[in-house]
This record gives sequence, structure tokens and C-alpha cells, in this order.
Amino acid sequence: MDSYLKKTYDTKDRFVSYWQQINMTLGFEPTSVLVVGKGNGLIEWYLKKKVDRVVSIDIDGSLQPDVVGDVRNMPFQDNEFDVALCAEVLEHLPYEDFTKSLSGLKRVAKKGIVLSLPHWGYTFKIGIKIPFLGELNKVFKLSGSKVHEYKGEHYWEIGKKGYPVKRIVQDIEGAGYEVGHHFVEYNSPYHHFFKLLIK
Repeated sequence: MDSYLKKTYDTKDRFVSYWQQINMTLGFEPTSVLVVGKGNGLIEWYLKKKVDRVVSIDIDGSLQPDVVGDVRNMPFQDNEFDVALCAEVLEHLPYEDFTKSLSGLKRVAKKGIVLSLPHWGYTFKIGIKIPFLGELNKVFKLSGSKVHEYKGEHYWEIGKKGYPVKRIVQDIEGAGYEVGHHFVEYNSPYHHFFKLLIK
């Protein structure tokens, strides 16, 4: 828990990620949400102001989630929630558990999943704002050359050698999802967001 309370943890980039997680989750107009990965509890706290039922699950009991459990073995009923939010969690598991985790999420969520994963790469951003026409923001990632090294946190990351976006999308679809939309967040480019629809 201590790492989530450090002043250096909640950066501007991370708050942008929080907003995106909340916005995408509420976009499903859910009455029930499963939050996978408690973190500092901010997302769960906010969603509870907007959604009738919000339940958090985390493998780390010290974070005081509603349920202590593992995403690879969900202790919930089929279709128990409208939506599951799983942000910056699955990279903490070996990649061979990726599709198994996605299958578990699919079992418990009726409408879809909001998923975010870290995306490594040299980032190039172009942004322009024109009066009356709005904004045009583009993010480009130059990646694929760096080999990922496990240092006790992430087992893998999008953009590292062997983990291109194409592979991630194919494996998500192979787990039975339709990828409604996926993108790198312009103001938080380390985070790649996926809106997953249940087929």
C-alpha cells in the first residue's frame, strides 16, 4: 500500500489514466462494475458515487479490497457484473496467463471490459487545436526493439520485443472478444486502452 501513497505515484499522467478508466467504464452505462486491482482506491471510490454496485478484487489483502482473489480464478458468478475494469494489472502476470485472465473476465462481465496495459516505446506526439474545429491529437510509438527484463513488477509490456500490438489484439480476439476500440492515450502515452465487447 505504501507505494500507492508516495507523492511520486500520482502524476499528471496517472490522473489522465484515471479519467480515461472512469470515462470508458461509465460509457457502458453499467449498474454494476468489478474493479480488478484495487490500487490506491481512487477509481473504486469515484465509481461508487456513480454506479449502484461496485466491487473491488485484488490479490493483495493489505489493500483492503472487497474480495481477496486472483483474476485467473474469479470467485464470482457468471455474468455477475455489467462491466469489469482491469487497468494495469495483467502485465504483472506471465504472458501465458493473459488469455486465461481474459476468459475469466469475460465469464463474469455481461457487457464488456475496460482494459489498460503498459505500452513501451519512443513516443512522438502531434497536437493541434483550431478554433471552431476542435483538436486533432496523434500519438506514434517507435517500439519492438527492446527486450523486456522482469525486475519484480512487469512480466511483459506492449511494444517490447515479441509483444507487438497486433499480437495482443489477436490474443484478445482469440479469447472471445470483439475489440471495439483501442488506443494510446495522448496525454498518458504509456497507457494503451482497450474497449472489449462480449461476443
